[in-house]
Amino acid sequence: MSSESVLVAPTLGQRLKCFIEAPLVQRILLALILINSVSLGLETMPGLMAVAGPVIQVLDKAILTVFVLEIAIRLYVYRLNFFKDAWSVFDFIVVTIALLPASGPFAVLRALRVLRVLRVLTFVPSMKKIVGALVQSLNGMLSIAMVLSLVYYVAAVMVTKLFGEAFPEWFGGLGASLYTLFQVMTLESWSMGIARPVMEQFPYAWLFFVPFILIATFTMLNLFIAVIVNAVQSMHDEEHKAEHDADVATQQQLLLQMQLLQQELTELRTELKKPNSE
Repeated sequence: MSSESVLVAPTLGQRLKCFIEAPLVQRILLALILINSVSLGLETMPGLMAVAGPVIQVLDKAILTVFVLEIAIRLYVYRLNFFKDAWSVFDFIVVTIALLPASGPFAVLRALRVLRVLRVLTFVPSMKKIVGALVQSLNGMLSIAMVLSLVYYVAAVMVTKLFGEAFPEWFGGLGASLYTLFQVMTLESWSMGIARPVMEQFPYAWLFFVPFILIATFTMLNLFIAVIVNAVQSMHDEEHKAEHDADVATQQQLLLQMQLLQQELTELRTELKKPNSE
């Protein structure tokens, strides 16, 4: 009795999903994002806008229309699952900001439409990996920031009491001292601009500045880098864990088959020896 296979036509949602996830469509969207990035930069040039302003604005609106259609298709395809993906929510917010009116109370947010450039992160896997690593490392970075804040607070109180009277513009208060120490940490004119003038009146001030730079700049900066690198490595290991597990499972299956084959060969040899023994 033969059974006939029934071909079920794909639904509209399935067809749209195949369309929006097609590599060609993804490449076209990425190209439009790059073109839009250039056009947003061109809008900052008054001379060019005076000549080609209408063309650039029409191009911007056309690309924005494509982005709106893309978001609408993805909303139709994925429904509520669309909002479970952080990157999809980011795309939705960026496109929504671009739709805000150019006048009224929300006009200032129109400047944020340049965030559309960041949609490149959604289409480039390597960039997504870096951003994901940064998000994963937030807990470790927060802990380091808290330690750095304690170091800053202690150092700010010290320099305010030590150098505040002689250099009130730099160390006259806790806020001024914190800002000056931040400048020292960035190594921006810290020696000729701050440390050496202070050392002219306080010769042993280097006993403070040198350890502070070693701790706040070099040690803490390396800790930040270590946390981010560790997060990137963890993501890399997770991505390759499935492949490694599949390879191990394949090797175990091959080993089991070889053991079964060896057992069958042993049984076959035993059966072949029986007539000879009789």
